Amino acid sequence: MQIDDKLISCLEDLSCLALSEDEKKHIAKDLQTILDGISKIGELNTGGVPECSHPFDNVNVFRDDIALPSSDRELILKNAPLKNDEMFIAPKTVE
Repeated sequence: MQIDDKLISCLEDLSCLALSEDEKKHIAKDLQTILDGISKIGELNTGGVPECSHPFDNVNVFRDDIALPSSDRELILKNAPLKNDEMFIAPKTVE
């Protein structure tokens, strides 16, 4: 892929930036360097290398989902400024 003025102008618009001509030249050079580096990766011989989504074989360890008793409702509601028998009472915020 070749970096040209049209692409730089498009990127400038998408990023909502106003770049000077010197900045555009610098960015074009940097983007071309990045693309050249990425193209070198494509030259690597990856035959026989298994596909993977992560280089390590780590597996997430999750605990079992066990239902446990909840906190005591009366104890929680004890310090509430406004409450009824089952819940906190809060001011209405939406009509």
